[in-house]
Amino acid sequence: MVKRCLIIARFQPFHYGHLHVIEYCLGLYDEVIVVVGMASQSHTPENPFTAGERLEMIRRSLKWRGIDLSRIITVTLPTLEVSRTSVHYVKLYSPSFNAVATLNPIVKSMFMEEGYEVIEPPELNRDIYRGSYIRRLMIEDRDEWRELVPPPVAAFIDEINGVKRVKMLYSEKLPGYYTTA
Repeated sequence: MVKRCLIIARFQPFHYGHLHVIEYCLGLYDEVIVVVGMASQSHTPENPFTAGERLEMIRRSLKWRGIDLSRIITVTLPTLEVSRTSVHYVKLYSPSFNAVATLNPIVKSMFMEEGYEVIEPPELNRDIYRGSYIRRLMIEDRDEWRELVPPPVAAFIDEINGVKRVKMLYSEKLPGYYTTA
């Protein structure tokens, strides 16, 4: 039986911290399910990139790193309210899995309550490997953000004028949205 570990995140954008978790999980499990959360949201300050763009960032990064893509399953998950019911939706949208890798205490609790093994991957400097921090660097015209993401992610963000989009989203006062970066 194939042993699978699930990783769920927004990947706004995909960065070295995410890559570190995927590689860690590949060392423990046969396959890793990468769940792109909040897939139905894009073009907002907190979620500037589309689900398709995030999938592209992930795929390009994994190929660049030489990871066997036959061991990776990607899934998109629509925006959900955070509750135990969310676990049910994750199960509906994804193949079966044995474990969940997370550092998020709420996600950890929800999956543990549903009987899943939850592993905490080793942290990789979460002060800088955070989507909100990377987006803040983009807004401030600080190119250090490029050092925090794999080269294919930086190239892709350039291709889609992603920095310009992030800046626009943070500068506009969009009804119903707020910024935390």
